[in-house]
Amino acid sequence: MDAIRHTCLKLQVPTDAQPDGRVSIFVKGTWYPHRFDLSITDGLNAWTCHATEDEVRLRAEQWDQEPSDYVSLAERYLGFQQPDSVYGFADVGNGDKRLSWTFNKEGMKLEWRWKCRQASDNKTTTAGILDFLMDANIRLSEEVVRKTQSFEKLKVESEKCLAQSERICEEKVEFETALYAKFLNVLNTKKAKLREYRDQFPKQTTTSSKLKQDDEYSDKTESFDDDSDAEKN
Repeated sequence: MDAIRHTCLKLQVPTDAQPDGRVSIFVKGTWYPHRFDLSITDGLNAWTCHATEDEVRLRAEQWDQEPSDYVSLAERYLGFQQPDSVYGFADVGNGDKRLSWTFNKEGMKLEWRWKCRQASDNKTTTAGILDFLMDANIRLSEEVVRKTQSFEKLKVESEKCLAQSERICEEKVEFETALYAKFLNVLNTKKAKLREYRDQFPKQTTTSSKLKQDDEYSDKTESFDDDSDAEKN
């Protein structure tokens, strides 16, 4: 079952009763799946409109709509003021009013109207709207407080996470710096060893060549001595 929804909209509508030609009204809507109720006040007088399911179905058929779609569109314009809509609240006699609003459909500007009868008890109807606004304001204030507390908590947590992240980053830099220093030390040691081996290599080569020459000379000397002995014999 669809939940019942409530809205309250403040409108500035044309009037001849005020010097500036406009008056503020509050339109409280109670929205059901296939019908709706309106309570309207200007602070002094009040009016009501009870759109029955039969009335909504008849209006919806005239506009080739489902009753639920008709109610949803009415809620859209009477629950939240639409900047492209022209609202009206005109006298129709006997203290009754006609609430109207315009909307665009397929490039055409259309208008919906609903008759609102003068409330049997202006004070009770107006008080009901004010109570709804006060309750809504209290709920909104509590929600703001909860959101603010939640935001502050998240802010503290984010600051802790940021501090931890910065600490980890610093530790990472310190670790990489120490590791690089150790690697550089090992690398320099290896390079020193290689230079030492490089410097020793020519000496070893020279010594080997000299030893080889000495061996060759010894071989030749031994051969010469052998030949001399043979001739003497």
